Amino acid sequence: MVNLILRLNSRQKAGVAAGIMGIVLNLLLFSFKLAGGLLTKSTAIIADAFNNLSDMGSSVITFIGFKMAGKPADRDHPFGHGRLEYLAGLLVSFFIIIMGFELAKQSFGKIFRPVPVKFSVFALVTLGVSVLVKLFMFFINNELAEKINSETLKITARDSLNDCIATSAVLLGTAISFFTTVNLDGYLGLGVSLFIMYSGVKSALDTINPMLGEAPDPHLVQTVKNEVLKDERILGIHDLIIHNYGPNKILMSLHAEVDSKGDVLELHDLIDSVEKELKQKFNCEAVIHMDPVVTDDVEANEIKNSVTEIVKSIDSRLSIHDFRMTDGITHKNLIFDMVVPFDLTLPDGTLIEMIEQRLEGGTYYLSINIDRE
Repeated sequence: MVNLILRLNSRQKAGVAAGIMGIVLNLLLFSFKLAGGLLTKSTAIIADAFNNLSDMGSSVITFIGFKMAGKPADRDHPFGHGRLEYLAGLLVSFFIIIMGFELAKQSFGKIFRPVPVKFSVFALVTLGVSVLVKLFMFFINNELAEKINSETLKITARDSLNDCIATSAVLLGTAISFFTTVNLDGYLGLGVSLFIMYSGVKSALDTINPMLGEAPDPHLVQTVKNEVLKDERILGIHDLIIHNYGPNKILMSLHAEVDSKGDVLELHDLIDSVEKELKQKFNCEAVIHMDPVVTDDVEANEIKNSVTEIVKSIDSRLSIHDFRMTDGITHKNLIFDMVVPFDLTLPDGTLIEMIEQRLEGGTYYLSINIDRE
């Protein structure tokens, strides 16, 4: 099934096809479960039916989200409309939460005013088939999400797995209610509704973070660094920034350090080649700023090494780059950028004072630009 969908040769079309599949299957499950719930007067089965209705609404939003996210870039949106997929996922999550809350209210009523559950083979068979259908949908959506890198389909897959668990619980509880005097209907309905709300909240958090601009995956950052530093003419990199404009829409920029005495045209050609390699490997737009650095100034290199040891002694995560030294009549100016983690609580002024106090061997004026990372 996944291979059949992927033959559409378009990420957008594959997502749309997954949305249509979800709409059809969830509508069928809702119809049969609602009929079974009305026959048995079971709040738990009706709650599970409306859970499928919410899933159908989610599939509709997924369908619309992929259609809109696939729109090409235009003058007002030069980086495309990919983030609309995240917005679609967020709307799906809110829809799930609201539906769960409404079902919880109904279930509370059935706990305090229980209604006998009537036996129905149709209802039991419907619940059993529903578990199998939702398991099928989980595997399809999960594999498809991995293939096309879709957070929305990951949420849909997770919700399908949650539905398997919830429906299995309803099936077991309904069977117990049928064949014993124990009425678990209201409690099962409440359990399903709480499960639905939990799933909705978790899914919402998964879509809000990329929209707010979360930090890139550390593995991706390290892989990018390794790729850029493959050529020995690039001495180091810093100020790597990765922007996410939607699934499979990444923009990255970085500074690459090169020998200041190298051939400018040769180095420029090197930077162009690295940008092209990054684009091919990571399916992104890459911009690299070339930073020439002095490599043969013995005194400057010694002081740079001393400063590096000092900042590492303060915190091993600190690093410096763009180091320059200029001579004055009475002092030397040390100019550099220092990368500081966000969770380091030391004020910037305190950090600079600590470096100044530990520097020995001359009179230095520090000009430090603090980069929080």
